[in-house]
Amino acid sequence: MADGPDLKAITAAQQRTWSDGDFSMVAAMITFVAENLTETLTILPDERVLDVACGSGNGAIAAARRSWGGAVGADFVPALLERGRERAAAERLEVEFVEADAQDLPFEDASFDVVMSIFGAMFAPDQERTAAELLRVTKPGGWIGMANWTPDGALADFFTILVKHTGGPPPGTVPPVLWGNEEHARKLFGDGIVGMRVERRVSRQIFRSPEHYLDFFRRYFGPMKMAFEKVGPEGAPALEADILAYLEKVNSDERALVLEPEYLQLVAVRA
Repeated sequence: MADGPDLKAITAAQQRTWSDGDFSMVAAMITFVAENLTETLTILPDERVLDVACGSGNGAIAAARRSWGGAVGADFVPALLERGRERAAAERLEVEFVEADAQDLPFEDASFDVVMSIFGAMFAPDQERTAAELLRVTKPGGWIGMANWTPDGALADFFTILVKHTGGPPPGTVPPVLWGNEEHARKLFGDGIVGMRVERRVSRQIFRSPEHYLDFFRRYFGPMKMAFEKVGPEGAPALEADILAYLEKVNSDERALVLEPEYLQLVAVRA
């Protein structure tokens, strides 16, 4: 019987990838996703809120504005946590940022009233373990909220291009975008939840041109930056051409590059 994927090694590789570039620059374009999710969750004063795989803290900061303290952001990239601390300090918000892996959260059982993740926990390679951790740290009757890219949305096509040129993920791993499939998410949470509401939304992103997007993401978005490093100078032109062709295809405006990738917003009640 063949061994399964080395999830520990994959997690370490992901940590290196997301540490490359500066994802806080990308996250700044999707802050409204966190605002929408926290509005849906109806976070109340003094509730304890955890933002898992928080990056530079979009969810934790949005939650802190509503909970009047008690928000925690957890991520495995120290530089992004430091960005989050800077942002929280600038707004004089009480947010604690903790270095942690979404698959092994350093918190007691039932520690939080609300647990959220915005385009973060979905990328952890062990999806069952990640779902179990989200459930474990949420109080019974508490809320779990997520924003996940969908498998049939434009971002899935983007990641497919990167996989095509870099050789793809190790065999046996599950595509992160399956978190954006309602049936799959329900299966992962199983009887740990007593109800789940979902809504398909879009995250509009605007750039001057496809070339502007390519330059920005190549500089700041770890997965793209690492993809270009992996293919090297010989493979870069083909990767560039595929990305630019993809951007032309999904552009929804003739005046600029306007992208509208779809994501699934889910809100579940902990059993």
